[in-house]
Amino acid sequence: MESIFHEKQEGSLCAQHCLNNLLQGEYFSPVELSSIAHQLDEEERMRMAEGGVTSEDYRTFLQQPSGNMDDSGFFSIQVISNALKVWGLELILFNSPEYQRLRIDPINERSFICNYKEHWFTVRKLGKQWFNLNSLLTGPELISDTYLALFLAQLQQEGYSIFVVKGDLPDCEADQLLQMIRVQQMHRPKLIGEELAQLKEQRVHKTDLERVLEANDGSGMLDEDEEDLQRALALSRQEIDMEDEEADLRRAIQLSMQGSSRNISQDIPQTSGTNLTSEELRKRREAYFENSRKSSNSSRNSSSSSSRGTYQDRVHIHVKGQPPVQEHLGVI
Repeated sequence: MESIFHEKQEGSLCAQHCLNNLLQGEYFSPVELSSIAHQLDEEERMRMAEGGVTSEDYRTFLQQPSGNMDDSGFFSIQVISNALKVWGLELILFNSPEYQRLRIDPINERSFICNYKEHWFTVRKLGKQWFNLNSLLTGPELISDTYLALFLAQLQQEGYSIFVVKGDLPDCEADQLLQMIRVQQMHRPKLIGEELAQLKEQRVHKTDLERVLEANDGSGMLDEDEEDLQRALALSRQEIDMEDEEADLRRAIQLSMQGSSRNISQDIPQTSGTNLTSEELRKRREAYFENSRKSSNSSRNSSSSSSRGTYQDRVHIHVKGQPPVQEHLGVI
């Protein structure tokens, strides 16, 4: 693709770009095309003068602007046709009855010039492949043989005039190189306006990013601040979860201690303040359940001893004239 000559659009010089892309080189300049246009204007003036320089038609002709060029850089088909005659090339209207009767397959031609309103561009065969060399594109566009006829038909439907270039084009490096190799195009070129819009959007995004970085001393502190904030939020959520667990533990202990606060206070040292740690709460809870277990075992032992008559009372019996006798009476 690098070997293909492709002039991109500048102002309204599409006729110049069209000719140079067709001939594959800087063959024409605006000055040379303007000279051809002035020559055509002079030939037309001389023909009009044949009817009389004092005639109304002649005076009207002189007052009208040139039909072959304008200040924007536009050149007419007559200028393009005369420029190609220098190289022995001729233009034939593609959809004219004379050409259509020839029934020539477009892929058997060498090149086409297309015009819509005031825009001109070239479609040319280089080597064994066709290329759209429109100056409004960012680069040459590869056209397959099977798509060429459809491409030309689509242009006609859009209102384009298509001209077949007849004659031998000058030799060029791209044609010689592409005779030996075939190229593949992974990405089609875009219109220059689309590319400029994308570049402008990229510059806007880049400017916004630079502005943000400058606001943060250009050191990327924005990302670091966001990471610090995320870590702080995670730690905060963990602390909240721990506080919720401690609160639930306190409520469970308070409920289990209802009605037994006196016994607990005798067995467990008091802790000053109400803000108990999780470890202190755990110890208090274990002490409470241990005390409850001991109390339960003591009650069961007392009940068992009473039912079996395991305890005895001492009774003193005194008989007159006898020493006191101490007997043990079992009480059932």
